[in-house]
Amino acid sequence: MIVRDGIYYAAALAAGGALTAYLAGPWFGVPLWVLAIFCLYFFRDPERAIPAGPVAVSPADGKVVAIVSESAVQRISIFLNIFDVHVNRAPIAGAIASVQYHKGRFHVASREVCSDQNEQNVVTMDGEASLGGSRVVFKQIAGLIARRIVFRKHPGERVAAGERVGLIKFGSRVDVLLGPEWEIAVRRGQRVSGGSSVVARLRHRGPDGA
Repeated sequence: MIVRDGIYYAAALAAGGALTAYLAGPWFGVPLWVLAIFCLYFFRDPERAIPAGPVAVSPADGKVVAIVSESAVQRISIFLNIFDVHVNRAPIAGAIASVQYHKGRFHVASREVCSDQNEQNVVTMDGEASLGGSRVVFKQIAGLIARRIVFRKHPGERVAAGERVGLIKFGSRVDVLLGPEWEIAVRRGQRVSGGSSVVARLRHRGPDGA
């Protein structure tokens, strides 16, 4: 399965390669044809097995580059290189509470400053009843090359855990912000897969909610 954007890019590059080959010779069209093939690879969108239970799944493929506790918030940062799948998925099942776009810079997405300074989409989700209504935030963060963040859901919409919600084009970062009720299930340096890798588990709560 390929994201529609990738098909458009690949078609345009393939057509450009054909025109260049016609005007200047076959070898001159090869670079554009190679780029067309790469676009199909970059915009691939594989199916994923979504784990059940009170868990938060990775919103993206990539490498965990930071796990930070900031006051009552735990942050997991995932770096996507240009060879990773760039389709983003909902980390939990619930409702989209808000979507806020912030202009910013385009630092290399593996750097820590990206979490605050880079262009980003901040998505707040209210978990379904099985998650105790736990609120989870995830950020789609542009990187050095990325200049286009896509989010296809709107406030008020309900989504399933691991459901496709958007993508970031050509290298990026995704942050997941969780409250203390979540137990982190990944480690720094670990590679994760969007929709199928569990990044946190909801801690057991007693009858009084503690």
